[in-house]
Amino acid sequence: MNLDFSKNNGLIPVIIQDNKSQQVLMLGYMNEEALQKTQEENTVTFFSRSKNRLWTKGESSGNFLEVISIYEDCDQDTLLITVKPTGPTCHKGTNSCFGTNDESPFLYQLENILKNRILSNDTNSYTVSLVQKGINKVAQKVGEEAIELVIEAKDNNDSLFLNEAADLMYHYLLLLQVKGFSLQNVETILKDRNSVK
Repeated sequence: MNLDFSKNNGLIPVIIQDNKSQQVLMLGYMNEEALQKTQEENTVTFFSRSKNRLWTKGESSGNFLEVISIYEDCDQDTLLITVKPTGPTCHKGTNSCFGTNDESPFLYQLENILKNRILSNDTNSYTVSLVQKGINKVAQKVGEEAIELVIEAKDNNDSLFLNEAADLMYHYLLLLQVKGFSLQNVETILKDRNSVK
């Protein structure tokens, strides 16, 4: 990177974005020293204009921002840093400093719901009862739902087709959980495949 720190008294604006949800979390500023520290430690460090010193996000709250990637803009005077946050980014307790809390895509929210449901061990839960029957039963349900989706795809009832698609997605996410994987693991493979082509 050949960044231009001269435009704003040695500082450049830095947009922080959640790598998983793509939610914009906050805006901060870096000088050259803050950028170097961020790159070396793989944790976001800003230059605090109010404290007039380097400030690692999370140094007092423990809610650090682990760096996933750093991009410069076309004018080389702004950065976009994608991160994995270890807790709420805003000092007010929300995920984002822009007043929003949970902006993760619904499938990730559903994945967390399934994870919490499994941990609850609530025997009245369909999810728990299916998981307790073992991996073979969970995998079998994915197969059954896939077949039902294919059958509905041949007909013209959009409502039934979409409901079967939802059933398949639910059971597929559950199978990933039981196998110890996540939707992000699958996304990573798809992204790697896409970058090759």
